Amino acid sequence: MTMDLFDQSPAEPWAEPICEGALVLRRFASACGSELLVEIEQVAAQAPFRQMQTPGGHTMSVAMTCCGDWGWVTDARGYRYQQQDPVSGDPWPSMPEVFHKLAKDAAETAGYGGFEPDSCLINRYLRGAKMGLHQDKDEDDFGHPIVSVSLGVPATFQFGGLRRGDRPERVPLEHGDVVVWGGPARLRYHGVLTLKAADHPLTGVCRYNLTFRRAR
Repeated sequence: MTMDLFDQSPAEPWAEPICEGALVLRRFASACGSELLVEIEQVAAQAPFRQMQTPGGHTMSVAMTCCGDWGWVTDARGYRYQQQDPVSGDPWPSMPEVFHKLAKDAAETAGYGGFEPDSCLINRYLRGAKMGLHQDKDEDDFGHPIVSVSLGVPATFQFGGLRRGDRPERVPLEHGDVVVWGGPARLRYHGVLTLKAADHPLTGVCRYNLTFRRAR
């Protein structure tokens, strides 16, 4: 999968910078969107979506599952990666090859060559769901980028600074958009505003987000 970073044609993928180290690859995943959704269903058949609880006892509005060698979980013990699904006790489903290739290609296109994700968080948003501002900092090495793929209903991504109080930029995301951040932007706060009611021909009222990391 290749793209011209300077091609601004609406019919083809193109890149939009957010800040140093972060950019949106518009429509980068559109061509494989249907295949990604099929694989999401297969992963969820083995490790169903669930709304996890934060260490403070808050139930997340976003439903989540994982695939790959490591899955991210949250409960009263804290935030962490582990190799077993805490519900079933089984290993997380393997990362589909189409997931892995997309993440590598997106990272390379954004200037982060050699990315080898070992974890993919799959978030499912329904109307009213949101993700508060947070940092991705449970990984061992912050030298690896984050690759985030949007599928289905549009959403507004918030990309802030290195301090929680920094005012975030609002970035509209649509089906097939991929956000990649690393380097000086790797620990910036980010989140998703409350999802509005909408409908998408492939996902209905849902928005799915694939977030690829190198956990270990």
